[in-house]
Amino acid sequence: MAMKRGLSGASVHRNRGGGSRFPLAILLFFAVLVPFIFFVRRGLHATDRDDLSTDPVKQNVDWRERLALQNVKSLFTKKAMDVIASRTSDMGPLSLDTFKKNNLSASWKVIGAKTSVVDSDTYEPNRDAADVRKETPKGKKDKFSDDRAQFIAKPADLARRQLREKRREKRASELVKQDDEAIVKFENAAIERSKSVDSAVLGKYSIWRKENENENSDSTVRLMRDQIIMAKVYLSIAKMKKKGDLYQQLEAHLKQSQRALGEANADADLHSSAPAKIKDMGQVLSKAREQLYDCKLVTKKLRAMLQSADEQVRSLKKQSTFLSQLAAKTLPNAIHCLSLRLTIDYNLLPPEKRKFPRSENLENPNLYHYALFSDNVLAASVVVNSTVMNAKDSSKHVFHLVTDKLNFGAMNMWFLLNPPGKATIHVENVDEFKWLNSSYCPVLRQLESAAMKEYYFKAGHPTTLSSGAANLKYRNPKYLSMLNHLRFYLPQVYPKLDKILFLDDDIVVQKDLTGLWSVNLQGKVNGAVETCGESFHRFDKYLNFTNPHISRNFDPNACGWAYGMNIFDLEEWKKRDITGIYHKWQNMNEDRVLWKLGTLPPGLITFYGLTHPLEKSWHVLGLGYNPSVDRTEIDNAAVIHYNGNMKPWLELAMTRYRSYWTKYIKYDHPYLHRCKLSE
Repeated sequence: MAMKRGLSGASVHRNRGGGSRFPLAILLFFAVLVPFIFFVRRGLHATDRDDLSTDPVKQNVDWRERLALQNVKSLFTKKAMDVIASRTSDMGPLSLDTFKKNNLSASWKVIGAKTSVVDSDTYEPNRDAADVRKETPKGKKDKFSDDRAQFIAKPADLARRQLREKRREKRASELVKQDDEAIVKFENAAIERSKSVDSAVLGKYSIWRKENENENSDSTVRLMRDQIIMAKVYLSIAKMKKKGDLYQQLEAHLKQSQRALGEANADADLHSSAPAKIKDMGQVLSKAREQLYDCKLVTKKLRAMLQSADEQVRSLKKQSTFLSQLAAKTLPNAIHCLSLRLTIDYNLLPPEKRKFPRSENLENPNLYHYALFSDNVLAASVVVNSTVMNAKDSSKHVFHLVTDKLNFGAMNMWFLLNPPGKATIHVENVDEFKWLNSSYCPVLRQLESAAMKEYYFKAGHPTTLSSGAANLKYRNPKYLSMLNHLRFYLPQVYPKLDKILFLDDDIVVQKDLTGLWSVNLQGKVNGAVETCGESFHRFDKYLNFTNPHISRNFDPNACGWAYGMNIFDLEEWKKRDITGIYHKWQNMNEDRVLWKLGTLPPGLITFYGLTHPLEKSWHVLGLGYNPSVDRTEIDNAAVIHYNGNMKPWLELAMTRYRSYWTKYIKYDHPYLHRCKLSE
């Protein structure tokens, strides 16, 4: 019992001692062991991050991260990376800017590690892949190994990737450049549009309200014309609907507005009562609109008025064509006066004073010879004067003029009084060419036939101006004059010459023409400037290709060329019997089934395949009909041609081109002054 009591006492003693030591042990555990365990675990965690070979899962994940970071640069250009970085710089430690600059925050840095991000510039995928293969146990294939194998790049793949990157960067730079150019173009276009808008008339153009936002010199005239049109529409509708009072009001105000408008084309020409008439008419139109407006009826009436106006315009255009052709074939009184005065004075000259100097040059083939056939003294003088004034050495130029019997004396007298410098000049009368008769020349024989006289001189007996307009051009004297057809007989007229430059009398020479004699015609006969565009002035414009003779021998798309300045090789002409070819086709066209009129169609036929194209700057055409000839082309041209009806010596000439011609005329000349010839 004593022993048991002792033992139990000892046990109690131990329990008491143990109870006193337990809090101390707990305190010691938290003070020493817990920090130790924390740092050990943290060290192990850091060791695991540093040692990629200890855990294949962690190794594989970290390898993917590095490969993804390495490929970021290949997916975006440097410019794109900078833009992304600037947009994500405020995203915190894990932003793209942070990774790019390797500037991680302290909370993400690993003890004992340099960095957790591999620099993509120094990263070597082949090396890492090899390391991974070494560290992976043989015979073990898991899903992580399979995934990693997809990212292992071969040298050929790397080379292709680099090429793709270069192409991508190049394409991106091209697109950026194109975008910049497009932006510049859009900006320039916007500037031009703004300029045009600033200078445009932006008023509210309506017959129902006044144009008061922008002033226009003829806005009032336009408003009155519109009011008159609408008044006519409502007048017709009022009559149809039997609105007698409204009809009378519209009719009265319509007459008043027409009288106030008169022939005015600008506001300055309007009568002082015009504003009041506009106001009164506006009130009546407003009333008519309230009572009579019907969209279908108004549209119908306007369409009928438009058709009627179109027919009137067509009729006026025919009359205009007729009158312009009539004016083109006439000679102004002043030029007619000049020719008469010169002829009278020439007949008063003694025979010994009617001769030109330097006649020995007329057959010298070493000089520069010109052929000019004209019955217009003033026009011929411009051609000669402009050629001489722009020649480098006028003494080497020889002018062969041929005119008709009526103007022979005047042409001689003018050049005797006004010799063209040191150039040689000679005037002949076409009526004295005895070899040029109806038995030799088909045109002369055809003109003597009754059918040709009927065609040219009666032309279907037109009863009105408009109906005769289509036939008037066929009756132009130039188509009947042998001066116009003499161009097909140059070797017969000048048998001793090798080359000659043919000039029309409606041209102006602006540069030295001697270079034309050195042009290699490559065995061709005619040197001329071609006039065809995409479909304009080709053979089918001049010739009748429904005729088998034409369709079998010529190409309808062959390029046309211009008469007016042509360099002819007369030696080659004789070899190829060009005049004989002309006679053949002219005989076939006696009934005018191959071409209608003129000398260009037979010229195209005669010199088909025998024409050498000259540089276009030698000869610029269109100044007699085209108001939009480029001024630069005119200034750079050696010869400018007033082909068309608007000849520079006529009042209907285009003023914008007339100065090129008038500057070679001395209007203070006594003869011109007496005949009242002025600019």
